[in-house]
Amino acid sequence: MPTYNPFDPPQDADGGVAEAVRSATDAAAQTWSAVDAGADTLPTPLPPVPTLTPDLAAGAAALDAAVHAWDVAVATGQPSPLTDSLAARLRPAAEATVESLRGFAYAQPLPAVDGDGDAASLLRYLGRDPAWS
Repeated sequence: MPTYNPFDPPQDADGGVAEAVRSATDAAAQTWSAVDAGADTLPTPLPPVPTLTPDLAAGAAALDAAVHAWDVAVATGQPSPLTDSLAARLRPAAEATVESLRGFAYAQPLPAVDGDGDAASLLRYLGRDPAWS
């Protein structure tokens, strides 16, 4: 667990933010290096989804990072980092975890729109409007 409140992360310019990111990525790298890719299941920190296969657990972590990267990018007027190719690879993890996390981590799905690519389709499945800015 982080040594700071994740809902009030360091704001200082003298390395606090960089150290927080470095600490988190070091912990993640250490944890994932210990995972047996051949394991049937792994425990997760998600109470409604107590175990996942290693591939889906990694996909769920990547989904969380990718969706928050999209949130930050579009909120700050930057292009979406969520490509159709990445969204297609994240979709199985979304389908394995999202329903049990609706109302907490994800909103209700938005209706599909003809012509949506994989990224827009995934965002709508997660309750996000791909046209939001």
